[in-house]
Amino acid sequence: MAKARSVFVCQNCGQTGNRWQGRCDGCGEWNTIVEETQGPPTASRAGRGRAFELEGLAGGAEAAPRISTGIDEFDRVLGGGFVQGSATLLGGEPGIGKSTLLIQACAALAQRGARVIYISGEEAMAQVRLRAARLALAAAPVELASATQVEDIIATCSAGKRPALIVVDSIQTMHSETADSAPGTVTQVRASAQALLRLAKTSGSAVILVGHVTKDGLVAGPRVVEHMVDAVLSFEGDGAHHFRMLRASKNRFGATGEIGVFEMTGQGLAEVPNPSALFLAGRDAAAPGAAVLAGMEGQRPMLLEIQALVAPSALGTPRRAVVGFDPARLSMILAVLEAHGGLKLGTHDVYLNVAGGLRADEPAADLAAAAALVSSLTGAPLPPTQVYFGEIGLSGAVRPVIHCGPRLKEAGKLGFRHAVLSALQQINEDDRNAGVAARPFADVGALVAEIARAAARRRGRND
Repeated sequence: MAKARSVFVCQNCGQTGNRWQGRCDGCGEWNTIVEETQGPPTASRAGRGRAFELEGLAGGAEAAPRISTGIDEFDRVLGGGFVQGSATLLGGEPGIGKSTLLIQACAALAQRGARVIYISGEEAMAQVRLRAARLALAAAPVELASATQVEDIIATCSAGKRPALIVVDSIQTMHSETADSAPGTVTQVRASAQALLRLAKTSGSAVILVGHVTKDGLVAGPRVVEHMVDAVLSFEGDGAHHFRMLRASKNRFGATGEIGVFEMTGQGLAEVPNPSALFLAGRDAAAPGAAVLAGMEGQRPMLLEIQALVAPSALGTPRRAVVGFDPARLSMILAVLEAHGGLKLGTHDVYLNVAGGLRADEPAADLAAAAALVSSLTGAPLPPTQVYFGEIGLSGAVRPVIHCGPRLKEAGKLGFRHAVLSALQQINEDDRNAGVAARPFADVGALVAEIARAAARRRGRND
């Protein structure tokens, strides 16, 4: 009879080896390798397979039945609600509000008559009840338990009426009898996720697995868990700001990249149906160094304010400080402005910030960042009813970007009248009716020249 053997598994990336070492060869992390025990291999099923029927591509496709959470922003990210029998992985930093969001979703669903089970593996039942009381949701008929044994959880959820939603918080605390390693290890996370995924598929209940994140922002545990589930959601936000963003990085039943925006309040998470207006509220349109980006978050247009400060430096190596923007992309924009815009930025400190605590990672933010930098350097405020979007190439050319129509329509709804974009940008006739006039630029040098002329006129009036 084959015996169990020991393997050494990295708890960060899941790579296995036959011996312990201080640094993982797969991900490069230190002190993440743990010894685990694997059971004997099962007998091969070669030659004992059963033939099954094959079908063609033609045929009707029925829409998957969905369960609405009652929270519109949550349903938007999911593609209309939870699909029956689906498994969803929700990740986020500690204290970001994952449990608060799930308690609100569970309460909203239970108050409409559905059976909802909330399994807490980290907190005692009294702690969960205290959070529900703080959110004024203690009267919601949510069934609560504190457990970590996966087999006991499956037996409990299988008894009685089929639950519409099962929440397991968190997958790293679960323990399965099929694996001998400690809870939180790669083997246990994988085994527990597989058992809960089978529960979802066989019972038709929607299952949410809450996952911790690593210091890199990835869901802790093996990446195979992300491949197993039907949807992967990440709850993001800055602790210094009260905005939170729910983003779908994978969704088999909806669009990936979709986002939902929430605001953390004293009564829990409140939906933000119009985040653009909220992020632009209180901006000083007359101050130099501020440009409004007509950006896209997933399939949703969103207007963000990009703020820049360019000041003479007393240091031999000027500072480059960035918040919410890619530092490498900022370095590229500065080099292009020097090479093709005629600006001298090598003796200036540069600070760039995306207001509201969000990130502007798309290439379309290049033009808004460049306009904010030039405005701060020259001291000329940008037109308050003007938005910017476009990618800047190394040659200085302004390149077109996708989703031009939604960007223009979102800008028109908030009262903006002009959009600075690429001269090669294709604009449909319907998009021209959004009330936003296009101001095309072929290269960044022309944009720099226009802002410099505005600065000269401003100085002339002041003189």
